[in-house]
Amino acid sequence: MLSHPNPDRLIIFTRLPYPGMTKTRLIPALGPTGAALLHRQLGEHTLATVREGLQQKILKPIAVEVQFTGGTLEQMQGWLGEEWEYRPQSEGDLGDRLKLAAQEAFAAGCSRVVIIGTDCPDLDAGILLQAFESLNSHDLVLGPAMDGGYYLIGLSRFVPELFDGIAWGTGEVLAQTLAVASSKSLTVAQLPKFRDIDRPEDLAGLESRFSLTPKQGSLSIILPVLNEEARIGSTLAAVCGISEVEIIVVDGGSSDCTREIAESYGVTVVRSEPGRARQMNLGAAQATGEILLFLHGDTRLGPGFETELRRILEEPEVVGGAFELKIEGPEPFLRVIEWGVKWRSRLGQMPYGDQGIFVRAATFWELGGFAQMGIMEDFEFVSRLRRRGPLAIAPTPAFTSARRWQKLGIFRTTGINQLMILGYYLGISPTRLAHWYRTTAVK
Repeated sequence: MLSHPNPDRLIIFTRLPYPGMTKTRLIPALGPTGAALLHRQLGEHTLATVREGLQQKILKPIAVEVQFTGGTLEQMQGWLGEEWEYRPQSEGDLGDRLKLAAQEAFAAGCSRVVIIGTDCPDLDAGILLQAFESLNSHDLVLGPAMDGGYYLIGLSRFVPELFDGIAWGTGEVLAQTLAVASSKSLTVAQLPKFRDIDRPEDLAGLESRFSLTPKQGSLSIILPVLNEEARIGSTLAAVCGISEVEIIVVDGGSSDCTREIAESYGVTVVRSEPGRARQMNLGAAQATGEILLFLHGDTRLGPGFETELRRILEEPEVVGGAFELKIEGPEPFLRVIEWGVKWRSRLGQMPYGDQGIFVRAATFWELGGFAQMGIMEDFEFVSRLRRRGPLAIAPTPAFTSARRWQKLGIFRTTGINQLMILGYYLGISPTRLAHWYRTTAVK
């Protein structure tokens, strides 16, 4: 049964743009961050082209299905929008995945099926319309790519042989596909030849349309949040409206008004499964900045933070850093904690997440991002980061909420924090530590 009343279906293959895991053949030219940044822009460009074609009625009503890999449904919706149908790609090589996608579409009652990727910047709504219309009189339509492959394939009936025995990823894909079509006596229409962006030589002239590398000094602030409606407003107010600063709020499924408050500030809000490491990695994958700053939802930065941060990272030997911790509470012992944090951060080179950790995006992805841990993800990341070089502590304050200390008591909260560190060094599983923290420390 069709999920869309029109029997025409456009299927778009793509993946979540994680650096190091996408556009890998472009990494020698752009680096992992630049390659992922370009892939993200190409995906957004493709979906914007389809959206515009539908809105302007260039395209007749069609079902649009995004088949994805490398992420979850919520992550894909957070990236490309919620108006599309989404489905994970099947297992196997490209031919297996294309074949199953076409087979399922025709089994659902479709009469014309077109499949594209997101690597062709010159594809427009007019070409998509031409592809669908060609299928009124042809069995097969192909969009030839300059590298010997194709950027589009369309079918008016399911022909599984078109996807078997093809040397995917080579310059023989189009020729082999046409040979199969000839052997099956299929009528074939060909669209204009365009380039796919797969290799460094494909990048020529692309910089006028897309950002190929993060802009020098640009900053992306990533806030992983969960039920922070009481604090998120003041946190965002301190960082919004600053030049060359991008803000990404990654919501882990808040049941309060956190997401609505964040959206009211005009920042990017994406949804994620809960888990601070998972949320921060997703936000970093969405970021376009040369510098990444990971900020807790209950931490407010002081004026001029971005100037200090950029000044620090102008020193090539410095790999990252954090801010001076200020705890928003009147209790005298909180000043003692601040003093201890200051010396732990400066002499021990171990700032924690509530101080706002900043790092160059390239370094972050070279280290593999945050480990998927239930707790101590900031501690573990900083431990790896400081082995790359020195960390710096910016004098600009990071004002963090005193609610943990006020709720559990200063001595108990401090003791619990130290036990978490001791347990980590003793090799206790982070899962067990997180469970103990949730059941004991949060009560």
